[in-house]
Amino acid sequence: MTGTVLLGCDFSSRPSRKKPIILAFGALQSGRVQLLKLERLESLDAFACWLQQPLSWVGAFDLPFGLPRELVQTLAWPTQWEACMRHYATLSRGQIRDTFAAFCAARPAGGKFAHRATDLPAGSSPSMKWVNPPVAYMLHAGVPLFLAAGVQLPGLHAGDPNDVDAHGQARRVALEAYPGLLAREVVGRRSYKSDDKARQTPERLIARKDLITALEHGQTRLGLRLKLTHAQRDALVDDASGDTLDAVLCLTQAAWAQARHAQGDAGYGLPADLDPLEGWIVTVSRDGAMPAA
Repeated sequence: MTGTVLLGCDFSSRPSRKKPIILAFGALQSGRVQLLKLERLESLDAFACWLQQPLSWVGAFDLPFGLPRELVQTLAWPTQWEACMRHYATLSRGQIRDTFAAFCAARPAGGKFAHRATDLPAGSSPSMKWVNPPVAYMLHAGVPLFLAAGVQLPGLHAGDPNDVDAHGQARRVALEAYPGLLAREVVGRRSYKSDDKARQTPERLIARKDLITALEHGQTRLGLRLKLTHAQRDALVDDASGDTLDAVLCLTQAAWAQARHAQGDAGYGLPADLDPLEGWIVTVSRDGAMPAA
């Protein structure tokens, strides 16, 4: 693949052969997002090595890139993003769990967790949540690898100043994504996936088919149409865990961001006034509506 590659990533904080990190690679042309290939990485080391490759890409990754400002200030952690993330990386998962559990225990019922400004309009889990889903561990596993690789995170981190193209643009750009946001626009609260085989029902199969069909017809506010081969479509339908479909949903969000960038938006569609400690989920607007293409 040549030029700037688009990718979507379904991330795991404990990748394995059974539950790998999935990368969906694609290209955008005339409002169509073509899925080129899927790649599976079975360890964090493999993911770290992939990030270090001398490629050009814009990627949307399903993991949080920051912690709630309220949490960081309460814990007296650094309020500058990179310093905060480097401190966070020094903690063990047990220390994270105990620290966050103590924070929650001191708060009233109904307000245990601190939230980022992006969480409510996105409908996403608070990035300090350590169970169901363990997004705090995903942040802990993933963001330090972006830092080590010198990847640019728009609005948060400039990345390696030497890793730029002929136009002075960063070669590797990572954006925080949330596939559930795009999925809910199509299937509402219907579940389309489960890791539990007993819950991999015909109803979830139908929801995956409906979601894929809507993406192929461009029936979302992103205004992009997904182009799949018959084999690719079958693979997305047949993956009852939904992991490959989530990677493709992230790919579609990356394509929207790249389209905005191509139109002159240096921030890839992120709000200009986003909190530089918390970050922001791409394609989310402050009023909860998904921005138009």
